[in-house]
Amino acid sequence: MIGLTTYLEQAKQGVWDVRAAFLPQVYFDSVTASGGIAVLLPPQPDPAVAADAVLEGLDGLILTGGLDVQPELYGAERHPLTDEARPDRDAWELALFRGAEERRIPVLAICRGLQLVNVARGGTLHQHLPETLGTERFRIGGGVFATNDVVVDEGSRLADLVGPGELEVHSYHHQGVDRLGEGLVATARTDDGLVQAFESDGEGYVLGVQWHPEENREDRRLFAGLVAEASVYAARGVASA
Repeated sequence: MIGLTTYLEQAKQGVWDVRAAFLPQVYFDSVTASGGIAVLLPPQPDPAVAADAVLEGLDGLILTGGLDVQPELYGAERHPLTDEARPDRDAWELALFRGAEERRIPVLAICRGLQLVNVARGGTLHQHLPETLGTERFRIGGGVFATNDVVVDEGSRLADLVGPGELEVHSYHHQGVDRLGEGLVATARTDDGLVQAFESDGEGYVLGVQWHPEENREDRRLFAGLVAEASVYAARGVASA
């Protein structure tokens, strides 16, 4: 059972125009194609209580992509080009991530998810990479994913899944890791030095990638890796019952 975080967004279907849980289908297709069961997790009014209850039924967690994390959460002033705050999702995902860490539930964090994990671990973000790095290479806009090459560190958990060395990825972000959070180890970068992936240096499974692996339907290796870890987690729970 793999939980995937979602937004609450205004959505239309026929005569209905209502708030609804929203997540692109490619995310849960990636989970089901890898042998997992996808469960959608929209923001809840009482994040801490809800996260505690929800995590009891999950074997893995995916923190999905989306709008920018609130800079107030890492003590920074808001940049004019930072997205409008979505405190409901930030609070919900922070509660889910912290609860998953306590239970050692495997976590895959994608794009915004990587940034949220970094903030949860006390790290900071660059709020607008075109100013920091002088390039628009990571978000060309218009709903079109950019392609970039990252270099994966040998000996990393990420390398175990996709191999070490150069890897072409799909990017759509204008923010990125500045100061790395506590207990996180960078395991992939682009040639400009920007952290493109990290993992936890502890015993739990926390893997974050700045790119969008769900956009590559020919390569499910990161999702398969999470499902495999979730299966191990589920088996431990059965054995201890």
